[in-house]
Amino acid sequence: MTVPSPRRPRTKPPEERRDELMNGAERLFLEQGFAPTTIEQITAAAQVAKGTFYLYFSSKEDVRSSLADRFARDHLARIETAVAGDPRTDWKGKLSAWVAANIAFYLDSIKLHDVLFYEGGSPTREGLVDNLVISHLSKMLRSGAEAGAWSVEDARSTAVFLFSGVHAVVDDAYCKEVQVDRRRLVQRLERLCFNTVRLAAD
Repeated sequence: MTVPSPRRPRTKPPEERRDELMNGAERLFLEQGFAPTTIEQITAAAQVAKGTFYLYFSSKEDVRSSLADRFARDHLARIETAVAGDPRTDWKGKLSAWVAANIAFYLDSIKLHDVLFYEGGSPTREGLVDNLVISHLSKMLRSGAEAGAWSVEDARSTAVFLFSGVHAVVDDAYCKEVQVDRRRLVQRLERLCFNTVRLAAD
C-alpha cells in the first residue's frame, strides 16, 4: 500500500510571509534609501502580489516602523547575551559588557539604523527615550545599586543619559575617524560610564 505524501501547504504561514516582506523592504531601504523605495518594489522583492502587502502592513511607513521594532529587539538581544555572560555578582563586568555590546551593535548596523530612524522621518521625543535598551539598562542600574555595586540617584534618568551619551560619542568617532578604533572607544566609554554610576570600592 502506497502511503500518500503529505500535502505541501499552498500558502506560507503569515509570520513567514510578513518576515519576507520586511526582509525585502530592509534590503531595498539599504540599497536605495527609504524615500525612493516603493511598495511595488517591496512586493516584487518578496515575490508576492501587491494586495498581499496590505494584509500585513498599511503603508511603507508601517513597514519601517516594524523594522525599527525588530532592530530594537535585536539590539536588546545582543546586549542581554553579552551581559548574561558575566557572573551575577560582577556588576562592573556587566556594565562593561553593556558598553561593548552596545557599541558593537550600533557600529555593525549603523547604516540600517540611520535609514530606519532618520531617513524614515525624524524620531519623536518619545521615540528617543522610550526604548527597550534604556528600560533594560535602567533595571540593571537599579539592581546593581541594590546590590551595592554602585550609587545612582535615579536609575531611569541615568540610563537615558548613558544610552544617549554612548550613541553621541560613537557618532562623533564615526564621523571623525577614517576607521573607528573600537577597543579604544570601548575603553573611553567604560570610564565615562563607571564615573557616572560612581562604582563602589573593590
